[in-house]
Amino acid sequence: MVAAARRLLSSSSGGTAARIDRLRRRLWRLEAATGLASECGAPLPLGIPAIDGALGGGLSRGALHEIAAASEAATAAATGFALALAARPAALRGALRNAQRVVSHRGPGGNLVWVVEDLSLAENGAPYGPGLDGIGFPPERLITVAAARWRDVLWAMEEALRCRAVGMVIGELRARAIDQVATRRLALAAAAGGTLGLILRTAPDDAPSAAVTRWIVGAAASALFSGGDDERWHGISPPRLSAHLVRNRRGHLGAWILEWNSVEQRFELATHSEPVAGAAFDRPHRAAAG
Repeated sequence: MVAAARRLLSSSSGGTAARIDRLRRRLWRLEAATGLASECGAPLPLGIPAIDGALGGGLSRGALHEIAAASEAATAAATGFALALAARPAALRGALRNAQRVVSHRGPGGNLVWVVEDLSLAENGAPYGPGLDGIGFPPERLITVAAARWRDVLWAMEEALRCRAVGMVIGELRARAIDQVATRRLALAAAAGGTLGLILRTAPDDAPSAAVTRWIVGAAASALFSGGDDERWHGISPPRLSAHLVRNRRGHLGAWILEWNSVEQRFELATHSEPVAGAAFDRPHRAAAG
């Protein structure tokens, strides 16, 4: 009877896995029919195996993604995360390959188009040139567009996403709901241009969206001192942020603490020192004295 029960459970789990696989293939075919599953070259890797594994190799190109600040005070952390993605060397190389397919008068590829609403620009400021240099992004590759209304931000994003001379488009929006039709238009434009689109929000939003991934990014406490016998303050420590992947149409969800490596100019998983085990209470006195 036990063996029969095991066979039943095995067949049941196998049937469930097969049904899930069939549903995934069906969803993929439906997305392909609408252009949302367009494959535009290799994905953009973050360079962190744990995150790239969850994403199936990296962020999908020719697709829309969302990054939201955990709170208004975390807008700087979310912006830094978005800019770190744009500074990835693979982002520029992919855009340069796309640019080779367009006529030369459309200009060089590898550009980042940043579209922002006027009020958001007044509240949060514009990207800082020396700061862009510090994360490894060439400031001359940045094109900023200021729009009077949030609807104009969406229109400018859609136009920029269709341009194959652009590698990435970031649309900065204040806290407000965007209907699914608007995000679907942006996703279709990204698929048509082979461009990676990012919606940067100042607050999380759980409304339905055509985005492939949705992130919530906040600030995290930095390491203040080194461990060991010689513990001492190091002054300003590398910045850290918390990245929560709360929506992923290609794989698993997850949460990570990332630390900025200014030498390599990229985020890395933050390492934590393990607690030191105490001395065993039943050790022989001779060994303990030694």
